[in-house]
Amino acid sequence: MGSSSVLVKESVTITPSDPTPSCILSLSALDSQLFLRFTIEYLLVYRAQPGLDPCAITARIKAALGKALVPYYPLAGRVRAKPDGSSLEVLCRAQGAVFVEAVCDDQSIADFERAPRYVSQWRKLLLFQVADVLQGAPPLVLQLTWLKDGNATLGVGFNHCICDGVGSAEFLNAFAELAKLGETKQKPVWDRHLLNPSPVKPPRLIHPEFNRVPDLCSFSARFSNERVLTPTSITFEKRSLNELKKLALFTTRLAESSLTSFEVLSAHVWRSWARSLNLPQNQILKLLFSINVRDRVKPSLPRGFYGNAMVLGCAQSSMKELEQKGLGYAATLVKRAKERVDSEYVKSVVESVSGGRASPDSVGVLIMSQWSRLGLEMVDFGTGRAVHVGPVCCDRYCLVLPGCSRAEAVKVMLAVPINSVDKYEFLVRSLSS
Repeated sequence: MGSSSVLVKESVTITPSDPTPSCILSLSALDSQLFLRFTIEYLLVYRAQPGLDPCAITARIKAALGKALVPYYPLAGRVRAKPDGSSLEVLCRAQGAVFVEAVCDDQSIADFERAPRYVSQWRKLLLFQVADVLQGAPPLVLQLTWLKDGNATLGVGFNHCICDGVGSAEFLNAFAELAKLGETKQKPVWDRHLLNPSPVKPPRLIHPEFNRVPDLCSFSARFSNERVLTPTSITFEKRSLNELKKLALFTTRLAESSLTSFEVLSAHVWRSWARSLNLPQNQILKLLFSINVRDRVKPSLPRGFYGNAMVLGCAQSSMKELEQKGLGYAATLVKRAKERVDSEYVKSVVESVSGGRASPDSVGVLIMSQWSRLGLEMVDFGTGRAVHVGPVCCDRYCLVLPGCSRAEAVKVMLAVPINSVDKYEFLVRSLSS
């Protein structure tokens, strides 16, 4: 499978435009957990605006990046393990972020209206790949690529140890404001000590997200090679989401206003995915999804906190019950998983993951992340808002993306084993089962 033909025009390191502190900053227990030692990769697609000069846009973005790295100077540092191996830290010496400008001669903006043909089709729209985020790689990389039709993509990679989805989206919007307006109101806050273990041990709580379950069907092998996965992209309009709510409420005793769009959509995708895989009836399955805890902890985290302030919600069921008990059952499991997460629960997670002890397994697991609530579609460098927001590579992690041009719509992207994709797409498009 060939990748897009991309020619790199420039690859440079952008350092903060003003002096920044030279220091070592500790990352929190949540930042340091094994599960987050990878790169978050976004792909934003922009439509060309009349009268905008590509050279001027590139210069404006590079200048704004240098300005953004002043208040966000840890993103110009380097992440490493502490000498005792207990957690991670950032060496801040203004080492800089990587910026690449490229041109692509065989893709146009229309290509992003559907799923990529294979997992890594869009890989060259963010060429800089980090194999190990602790081996001196820059925690922030960007690639501006001009497409053959004059439109553009911006691929962005963040070291997940430094920021979560909310924090990375706040940075991108602040960075874009600097490019468009020359200033930003965003004031980043470090304060990683707020999510470290408490001197007083919290009550021991049950964390199903970290428990291993038996693999009854060589589950992991089905997803071990990207060549056996087929990307899918399904858009859900508001009308479809309301239909799912009605179907879920029909099979539960919950009040009509008690289920959110995310609860019913995630339950529907989870069931469709599980049913398409032809799993044993007694296989235990989990839906893991990120929960923002900024306002769930007491006291709330300060506004502008851009570190990892998320824990994993976990809905768990046997294949038999997930299939037979219907959408309302699955949506209720998701709802209850969200309701479990309060301040004490977060403290217990922090205690569990500190020192690298607890980490989720992959057996029977579908991981879902809600990018539709991050504000990525608002990122505007003076070129207009993005017309597509998604991942660089569509893989086994399920993403709920903003509909961008479609108000109140969301797009679900997920790569499914090739021998299950037809059944999955049939089930997920059907709103009557």
